[in-house]
Amino acid sequence: MTGAPASPTIGVFDSGFGGLTVLRALIDRLPHARYAFLGDTARLPYGSKSRRTIARYAIESAQFLVREQGAEFLVIACNTASALALDAIRDAVPVPVLGVIEPGADAARAASRTGDALVIATDATVQSHAYTAAGTARGLRVLEKACPLLVPLVEEGWTNHPVTSEVIRIYLDELNAAAAAQQMQPDALVLGCTHYPLLRPLIQSTVAVGVQVIDSAAAVAEAAARSFPTLPAASPHARDTEIRCFATDSVEKFQQLGSRFLGRPVGEVGLVDLGG
Repeated sequence: MTGAPASPTIGVFDSGFGGLTVLRALIDRLPHARYAFLGDTARLPYGSKSRRTIARYAIESAQFLVREQGAEFLVIACNTASALALDAIRDAVPVPVLGVIEPGADAARAASRTGDALVIATDATVQSHAYTAAGTARGLRVLEKACPLLVPLVEEGWTNHPVTSEVIRIYLDELNAAAAAQQMQPDALVLGCTHYPLLRPLIQSTVAVGVQVIDSAAAVAEAAARSFPTLPAASPHARDTEIRCFATDSVEKFQQLGSRFLGRPVGEVGLVDLGG
């Protein structure tokens, strides 16, 4: 007589710790899986690197999760790596790989009635035009805007601060003006950075009536869940989910800030050396 199959190990990778919002959404959706998270904190930010360097860093992290942690499925919880290195990662590891951009675009397409959507993200993600390309492939017109002040405000802990609220208002006013100039009627706004879910209440209170805010972390979790249809989708013991966290530098900072992003203590964080 054989026992129940072991829970799959899902590897989650980010250049820092913002991707813990994706891990948080995954745990909420698939609490019975096991998780290994790696933040490549020694080599961030990826946005200032070349595509070739980003691909090399991302492949090294992906291979660590697959070879050393036994990940059977990878989630690239980094918009920059998803935009610039997803194909290279898929070629380098023998397991399914899911990025954050395509699920976000799918969710925007499903939510939008007008066929117009807005995206706020970091400068590197916007410069890649990955969301525009993903939207176009789905018959969606997309207008992207870089919001460089939002990440440091989140990391400062100012997620419910008047300054942050005003910065969001200014960015969205500029984005809406640009949309109007292009005669767009957007009714969906994609949060194209893994830090931004912590700002969702402020963003939601600022967008126009009828605009749906799309959390790409939640969209990724839904996409991942479709890969594991036999796993229960809910559990009264979600906090017992097995989570192993690793970082390539700044373990103490990871523990401090990571718990805010994950919504629970990250526990002991292992230090990993992936090279230069």
